[in-house]
Amino acid sequence: MLKRTENTFTLILLAADLAWTVLAFQLARFLRETLPLGVYLDEPLYSNLLLYLAVAALWTTVFLALQVYDPARALRYVDDVQMVVVATTVAILLFAGVAYLFFRELSRLLFAYFYVLDLLFLTTWRALLRILFRLRPALWPSRTRRVLIVGAGSAGQEIAQALLDYHWARLEPIGFVDDASTEQLEGFPSGARNAFDQAQAHLPILGPVSATTRIVREQQIDEVVIALPLRAHEQLMDLAVALQELPVNIRLLPDILDLVFIRASVEEFAGLPLIGLREPAIAGFDRLEKRCFDLVVGGLTLVLASPAMLVIAWAIRLDSSGPAIYCGQRVGEGGKLFWMFKFRTMVLGAEEHETDLVRSADAPGDGPPLFDKRPDDPRITRLGRFLRRTSLDELPQLVNVLKGEMSLVGPRPELPWLVERYQPWQRKRFAVPQGMTGWWQVSGRSSRADHRLRVEDDLYYIRNYSLLLDLRILWKTIGSAVRGEGAF
Repeated sequence: MLKRTENTFTLILLAADLAWTVLAFQLARFLRETLPLGVYLDEPLYSNLLLYLAVAALWTTVFLALQVYDPARALRYVDDVQMVVVATTVAILLFAGVAYLFFRELSRLLFAYFYVLDLLFLTTWRALLRILFRLRPALWPSRTRRVLIVGAGSAGQEIAQALLDYHWARLEPIGFVDDASTEQLEGFPSGARNAFDQAQAHLPILGPVSATTRIVREQQIDEVVIALPLRAHEQLMDLAVALQELPVNIRLLPDILDLVFIRASVEEFAGLPLIGLREPAIAGFDRLEKRCFDLVVGGLTLVLASPAMLVIAWAIRLDSSGPAIYCGQRVGEGGKLFWMFKFRTMVLGAEEHETDLVRSADAPGDGPPLFDKRPDDPRITRLGRFLRRTSLDELPQLVNVLKGEMSLVGPRPELPWLVERYQPWQRKRFAVPQGMTGWWQVSGRSSRADHRLRVEDDLYYIRNYSLLLDLRILWKTIGSAVRGEGAF
């Protein structure tokens, strides 16, 4: 639906990005000539029109090639910024290569100024533009498009909530058509986050499915989203044929939300559209970025923490009999089993009493049994209590991270016998690498006993994944560990 605004949206963003980039380059030249950093310059930096044309050409080519201006990616600020950072990095590297061949007089410090200023300008102005669109949706470069949703089931309600969340993009849901007997949809998804959502908390059912064409004419609908259940396939076919006669865009949302693990993929094979129901939630560049981050940060952390880990291992051997490292089997990404390492915090044979500390979920069907963690667990050693409170017992998992079995951030690995009791929707948490820390840990940690809430926290992380979110979780983890909140 956002493709209708793509050309105008792209031209506006591209023109503004080029203006900010040229300004950043000019300001970088000024800073290099005036700040007392680097080698003293006897004369102003070399500059001519060709240099600025090269900057404009490179930034235009790279930003368009990497699809920075895809409206679908611009919906979420985090995704938008991530693409800008990647594209700017690629562009500055190419510019450095061009400068080496044709403009060797340019200072290397100039490139550092240019890179930082350009990122600052491009990300800041996007944030301001987003705020402006939210405050004044009428400024969006397109007229309001009226959307009718065919089907008021779970799929229809999901798309309606999404449209309300991004109302500033000038997509206005008018209501549903459905064969339900009520005049207004009940049980609309909760979680309205602004006044607009609250005012539109219930969208009306305008009539039965058979009246769709009449309602499209009367309500001057621009977009029709068909979200009928799979059992209504014949009805869907008849409706699609009838709507072909009207000047309206037709889109199909397959009612397979309960089958999709996290993110469905759509691809074309031999001219046939295929929908992937179980795809890696983090793939492509995001996957490479996350893995590189784990290797660099995890490797450095392991090197820096090695002396402390040796001291901890020695102290564990003195505190109680048994090995310093505990190795237990856990379920990782995609349901694969692996051996997870931890500093031993319990007495030998503690696993034999594991089932004594298990209780059922709070409500029937909410999930598998839960460990009844408590501070007075008799199995925990004196030193183990301190290691758990400070989360130092997790440090050996850095080895799992470097091996690729875990990530620094992600849902916590689960015991195999607990996973066997999972419901299908709960297995969605294994769509990404399991982590040393995660969203659940920093938003409540072990104090949140409800298994449904834990899984929902994990799914929130998966749906909203970004490197910035990982950095935020790691930062909050440090604070939680220092304060010893919720860990025992």
